[in-house]
Amino acid sequence: MISGSGDGRQDGDAEFTAEGVEIVLREACESAGLDSEGAELLRLGSNAVYRLASLPVIVRIARDPAVHAEMERAVAVARWLESAGFPAMRVPAGTEQPLSVRGRVVTFWESVQKRVEYATVGEVADLLRRLHWLEEPDTLGLPYFDPLAKLAASLEGLSGVSDLDRAFLEERAARLAKEYDRLDFVLPFGMIHGDANIGNVLRHRDGHAVLIDLDGVALAPREWDLILTAIYYDRYGWHTEAEYAEFVHRYGFDLMNWPGYETLADLRELMMVAWIGHQVTTSERAAAEFALRMRSLRTGEDRDQWGAF
Repeated sequence: MISGSGDGRQDGDAEFTAEGVEIVLREACESAGLDSEGAELLRLGSNAVYRLASLPVIVRIARDPAVHAEMERAVAVARWLESAGFPAMRVPAGTEQPLSVRGRVVTFWESVQKRVEYATVGEVADLLRRLHWLEEPDTLGLPYFDPLAKLAASLEGLSGVSDLDRAFLEERAARLAKEYDRLDFVLPFGMIHGDANIGNVLRHRDGHAVLIDLDGVALAPREWDLILTAIYYDRYGWHTEAEYAEFVHRYGFDLMNWPGYETLADLRELMMVAWIGHQVTTSERAAAEFALRMRSLRTGEDRDQWGAF
């Protein structure tokens, strides 16, 4: 009989702490024939992200043990994009992955460069335009992106916020679901990145821009890949008017002129608020940000005060 730990882990699984993921890192690297000595922990959030000292390789350890199939698909997408000559994050050749180690899902990725350098908003547009022109093979088995189901699942698991805030979010989601079902999308349906924004396009050490974080690649209306850049400019002021104009010029379509823009923006924004709601118990900064965003949803004010996470 296998007994549980009470937090979703089985006995023998690693806790998702700095100490726990370090054990996973060592065992995963040993299994893959890589040297983990001196590896640097870059981030501990939805994933634990390490940079190896021995090779230009990034190791990602997922917090959620149920993402094995998703990461298997992300690795397959990366290999296909490489075969198509598309500039995206690569996986090391000859490395069998993903691995399951102590209840955690581990993947290995080639490091883009030692320091994080984001590309330009115009380059984001270039990559999205190229991505949207590609015809994905059926063998990838890409899922259909259902934002309403994703939002509902996120709200259902939102346990760290007040009942009042959660009820407000659920009521807003129900209203937006009705509006979303009436949208008339005008761009072709097909493959999307799923989380297309400036934070997921990095400068490679060779100088060119590359698309990273391929976990959310799916089939959907292409408008989904344009919405974040639009609201980053329009609602939060994270992009300048000139940057957004360059994005529109280089992609060839202005989402803000589409009649469904406000509904899509409201829905994507609600997903962002729900995401930060899951972080409120982890830090005071996240809790303060969630409170600010809730006030904005209720009053329509101060969106330009939102912080980027």
